[in-house]
Amino acid sequence: MKQVVQNYKSGELAVLDVPVPGCKPGGVLVRSAYSLISTGTELMKVSEAGMSMLGKARSRPDQVAKVMQSVATNGVPATYRKVMGKLDSYTPLGYSLCGVVEQVGAGIDDVKVGDLVACAGNEHALHAELNWVPKNLYAPVPEGLAPQHAAFGTVGSIAMQGVRQGEPQLGEVALVIGLGLVGQLVVQLLIAAGVRVVGADPDPTRCELAERLGAAACGDPASPAVEAAVAELTDGHGVDQVFLAAGGGSNQPVELAARLARDRGRVVDIGKCRLDLPWNAYYEKELDVRFSRSYGPGRYDPSYELEGRDYPIGYVRWTERRNLACFLDLLARGRVDVEPLVSHIADFDDAVETYQSLKDGDLKAVAVLFRYPEQAAEQGESAAPEVSVPEVRRTGTTVAPARSVKTPVRLAFVGAGNYATSMLLPHLAQREGVELSTVVTTTALSAANAQRKFGFAQATTDLDAVLGDKSIDAVFVVTRHSSHAELTRQALLAGKTVFVEKPLALTEDELAGVLAAVEESGNDRLQVGFNRRFAPLLQEAKERFGARTGPASLRYLVNAGKLQHGSWYLQQGAEGSRFAGEGGHFIDTASWLLDADPVSVYATAAPGNEDLQVVLRYPDGSTATISYVTTGAPGFPKETLDLVADGKVLRLDDFVKASVYGSKKWVSSRLPKARDKGQNAELAAFIKAVRTGGPMPVPLESLVATTAATLAVQTGLAGYAPVTLARTP
Repeated sequence: MKQVVQNYKSGELAVLDVPVPGCKPGGVLVRSAYSLISTGTELMKVSEAGMSMLGKARSRPDQVAKVMQSVATNGVPATYRKVMGKLDSYTPLGYSLCGVVEQVGAGIDDVKVGDLVACAGNEHALHAELNWVPKNLYAPVPEGLAPQHAAFGTVGSIAMQGVRQGEPQLGEVALVIGLGLVGQLVVQLLIAAGVRVVGADPDPTRCELAERLGAAACGDPASPAVEAAVAELTDGHGVDQVFLAAGGGSNQPVELAARLARDRGRVVDIGKCRLDLPWNAYYEKELDVRFSRSYGPGRYDPSYELEGRDYPIGYVRWTERRNLACFLDLLARGRVDVEPLVSHIADFDDAVETYQSLKDGDLKAVAVLFRYPEQAAEQGESAAPEVSVPEVRRTGTTVAPARSVKTPVRLAFVGAGNYATSMLLPHLAQREGVELSTVVTTTALSAANAQRKFGFAQATTDLDAVLGDKSIDAVFVVTRHSSHAELTRQALLAGKTVFVEKPLALTEDELAGVLAAVEESGNDRLQVGFNRRFAPLLQEAKERFGARTGPASLRYLVNAGKLQHGSWYLQQGAEGSRFAGEGGHFIDTASWLLDADPVSVYATAAPGNEDLQVVLRYPDGSTATISYVTTGAPGFPKETLDLVADGKVLRLDDFVKASVYGSKKWVSSRLPKARDKGQNAELAAFIKAVRTGGPMPVPLESLVATTAATLAVQTGLAGYAPVTLARTP
């Protein structure tokens, strides 16, 4: 089997092949499904291993004291050999997981083979495919609780033991300093206990997450916001408890606790932080300082953990195992939610790279899980999820007769909302050789308004009449997202050339339905409103950049901003996610710049799936990263793009300015009066294709690939894994 290990002397991390542990009496053999990386404790250990010997000594003075005692007893040579032997060996990582019981040892009667259990212990719940776990360090997972959530059991027990040490009462106010993984769980447990919570952390993202999970207020501990929130919630008396869930060498958490705690309040240390108690401050308030020892009573007691000797419930109500079971119960009943804490799920085989990314800061995470392939497959999950890119099949020959210059192209619009009336119709209404024939809407008044403003010959609510009108050459579908695929399908079957605003489809089934209409009718005359590839400024920049010889790296920042309350874009159940609606714009632009369609998609999101990071991989090794964010400053440009390859850089600044850096530098000569994102040029290309019967501006295969990649983003977010874009016949 495989296991994650580290050499504390060299700092080397590895996934080793090691023997399967035996199933001893008094425990069970568990095959891991998910294991949780402690981004605090484990990363501290990983970082320490990378230090010099002097750095290791400074970070662990307790171990130095033991070494000095050994020197006094055994002498320098023997102590040196002992210490170096211990350092130069592999040690395990991990202490919180969920898995399936594979074998039951003698004396175990509370679980059976096939049961799902949560496991604890830095010697028994390791990042390994199989672990032997003694009875008091596992607990059955309640029915309906997802294994990836149950994997939080140990860390949840640590948070729970800390909360119990604070003895919170209904209606009290608590301060949680440090909003990492344990701190976020402490916040939720306190709220579940009827306590109002103020959080303190220098990371604004963590503060926002804690507030979203129920904290009354959160802020930087160095700012006056935290103190003001405490004063308001406690009428100036101070908080009843302070929970120290922070790490590091700063004494600020201890000093802040003294300042904001009430007279005779309780200060509970959960994390590993500096504890130089300011004597006067703690003495004058007679603060009660308490320590929380890991998962609860039983920890570090071999008779409890290894021999299975439980403590009588009448004397010790909450032991390690009872804390673990209690936390799982809260998860199952929805009183605690760990899903927003999951920043990333990595395949177990990628453990070394994942730790390195966390250590280097490339992966910023609250919680990271390892997923084990065999177990994922047994539970019906795909270790490598796929989204199909259907093959475009055409039956017969598409009929697209050319029209004389004197014969106008007759258009019908299905939908006349804000985008149609502001970005499309103004260009078409002024274009020679175009006749706005009919506008179709669901309400009579909106059709009448569009007819009056843009000069449509007819206004109606009867879609069938429009599709049956042989004099209409092309149909524009500009309705809400949920209707795009079906309306496009009907128009293609009616023999019309179709311009549909993005997205083409919201599901794989909808996309398949559109392509089935293409195959049935032989009509592939379709354009999706991906206009940015037609923007004059971007087209000139691409021409100046020139052809590539090597792989490229593309970065696209979309500062999307917040939606107004009541926007129909927020109706995700009916209209799809916001990225599903407009993400195709940015994927299409990247693919056009890279002259290829993506082969895989990886997506990750901030809590709440509002801010997305989407990484596209292309056949030649090129990558495109799309950062789609809603939390940026409104005054910052909406779209900025950089393309890097072959010693050259292309830069686009919100369709206002473009530049190319290479052997020579080119900068767009003047700023346009308004941002031109290509709608006018796109419409011109579409009308030309309709008039001449020539090829559509964008091949249908490219439109399908972009749509499939957009759909894969949601699949990737749900599965926390890269999604392969599989071409299917």
